[in-house]
Formats: sequence, structure tokens, C-alpha cells
Amino acid sequence: MVPTRRSFLLRATAAALFTAGLALQPALAADPIKIGLITALSGESARAGEALTRGMTIAIDEINAKGGLLGGRQIVLVRRDDEGNPAKGMAAARELIFKEKVAVLFGGLDTPVSMAIVPIVNQEKVPFMGPWAAGTAITQNKGNPNFVFRVSAMDEIVDSAMVQYAQKTFQSTKPGMILVNNPWGESNEKGLNAALAAAKVTPAGVEKFQPNDLDVVPQLSRLKAEGADTLFLVGNVGPSAQVVKSLDRMGWKVPIVSHWGPAGGRFTELAGPNAKNVHFVQTYSFFGKQGPVGDKVMQALKAKYSDIKGPQDITPAVGVANAYDGMQLAALAIGQAGSTDGDAVRQGFYKIAKYEGLIKTYEQPFTPSSHDALREDDYVWTQFIDNRILPVKGAQ
Repeated sequence: MVPTRRSFLLRATAAALFTAGLALQPALAADPIKIGLITALSGESARAGEALTRGMTIAIDEINAKGGLLGGRQIVLVRRDDEGNPAKGMAAARELIFKEKVAVLFGGLDTPVSMAIVPIVNQEKVPFMGPWAAGTAITQNKGNPNFVFRVSAMDEIVDSAMVQYAQKTFQSTKPGMILVNNPWGESNEKGLNAALAAAKVTPAGVEKFQPNDLDVVPQLSRLKAEGADTLFLVGNVGPSAQVVKSLDRMGWKVPIVSHWGPAGGRFTELAGPNAKNVHFVQTYSFFGKQGPVGDKVMQALKAKYSDIKGPQDITPAVGVANAYDGMQLAALAIGQAGSTDGDAVRQGFYKIAKYEGLIKTYEQPFTPSSHDALREDDYVWTQFIDNRILPVKGAQ
């Protein structure tokens, strides 16, 4: 068949349209914005890692459904398991920064893991949002500029709240400290001593335990001999459970006021029936009357995850809530920046004026001198009843 002028023109037009389509393709399908999450996805704290994942996912689904960010770019979550190990956390951070090129990095269930990541993100100028680990030095680091932000508890504030709660609830006058022997324990020892000094209270003593200790009876026996009337506990799921079991072996019934470490996983399974005696801090509860954001998030969780039928199934709620608000604030910072440039996003956090969040309404949540969005009056006191985290009656 001999090509006619008409067929030639049709082919030329088709070729031109195809070429134009290729040229337009990047604009129509813009590269997604990757957000990284480094957390425990296996082991005794995997439940907390899943809670962070779910909170971020619900927020990302909302943002994407509204058209994404920066003119239609969708957000994609990229996760890595740190297994609670600082070295693995550092390796995961490097992979997400250099290979995946994430715009914002979330992570750190454990303070030692977060502390290992902080120097990397400050050096590489990648904003880092902490939705869990509470070590004071995570956000109050020596970075200049500082790329680390947090929507979570902070030890210094939690420690003050623990002292006030022990005095109000248990009329404590001589508390003892039983703390994990790592940077998180050190952070809280400093904070608790400062809070006790401000309250003019002298502690019965300070005892440390290793994260893998199976028995802490000797340490607890010394605190009992010194007349401790309440215990301040700082440790993650496994170590906190060993403290409860050691108290059982001693037959010592003493009030326990804890940081939020027990919330992170299989605490009731590991600690046994007296897990309920541990009162610990949280930043949110899905129980009780919810505001518009709480209702919306609850419905989204039920729709997406078949195991969630009600608030009793969201454990730990703190992981979901912190991660949800943290992701929404990170999206606002990217929007303020107008790009995914790390330093522009860092400055974007400072430009957030107001956000109606899940935990609270945030008003200028971050400033150059304060990278922690939550305050003492944002905390809730809780305990395990069966395998569910419930607010302590009368403590709110």
C-alpha cells in the first residue's frame, strides 16, 4: 500500500500526540512524596510499631484523598524495622535518606534508637518527627540548625507529672525510682530528681536494671528497706513486666507510677494479673466523648482495620494519636515550604499557625526554641484492664 498524503498526516499527528503525551506524563503522574518510618515492627514492642503505622496511614489516606501535596503529589509511607536496636535504626535511617530519599523521617520507639538517628538527620538536613520516644535530649540536641521535632511526651514534662500524680493519687512522700539502665533511664533520673527537688521531696533511692534482666528483686528489696511508699518505673514492655513479676515474688504491694513504656506491647501477657496495678501516662484516649477529629479517625480506623470494633481495640492509642497528628503537621510543614527541601520543611514547621488535631488544637506548635508540640496538660493517666488500656477512673 502506497502511503497517501492523508495517511502520512494521520501518522504524523499520532506521533506528535504520543510524544506530547510522554512529555506531559511526569506532570500528570508526579513523583510521590516519600515519608519514612523507623520503628519496632517485630518483637515485644511490635504492637506499638503497628499503632504508629496505622496513625500515619489514616492521616496519609486523608491527605491523598484531598489531592495530596504540592500540586497533586501523593504521599507514600516507607517503613523499616529497627528491632529496638540503635545500630539497625541508624542503618535504616541511612537507607531511607540516601536510597528512598524520604522528605520527612518518622521514628524511634526507643530513646537510644532515636538518639542514634539524631546526628544523621541533622547532618543530612532531613526533618525527623518523633511520635513516641520521650528522651528530653532527642529534641533538645546540639543541632544547629535542629531538624528534630516531636508530637509525643517528653521526659522532663512526664517526670513532673509523675511526681504530681504520685502525691495526689497515693499521697506519696518517699518515692523510689526503678529505672532502665540506658539513656532513657538517665534522662528520667535527671528529670525526676529535678521534679522531686522542686516539690521538696527526698527520694528513698534510685535503682537501675538492665533491659534483659529477668529478676530485679535485689534492687526492689533495697528500695523497700529504704521505706519507699511508691515506685517510679521507667522501662519498656519487657523490663517493666519483670518489675511487676519481681514485686509478686516479694509479695510487696506498692503503688507504681510509670512512664508510658508498658503501653508498647504485650505487657499484660508478660506481667500477669498485677499489670493492672501500674498507672502510666498516655497522650490520648479514644474512650469517652470525642471531638469531630476523634470521631473521624475512629470511623476511618474501623473501616480500614477489621480488628478494630471500638476504642478498646486501639492499643496503644498513644501511638495512633501521636503518629496521626505528627503526619498531619508534617504535611502542613511541607505545604508551607512549597517543596520537599529539608531546610525549607524545617522552617515550614515554624510557620504552622493553627491545626485542629486529634490530641488537641495546636497553636504555633513549633518555634525555633521549642520543638515539642505537647505539654503536661495534654497527658492522660491510664492502666491495663484485661488487655485494654483504659483511663484511670477519677484521674482525668
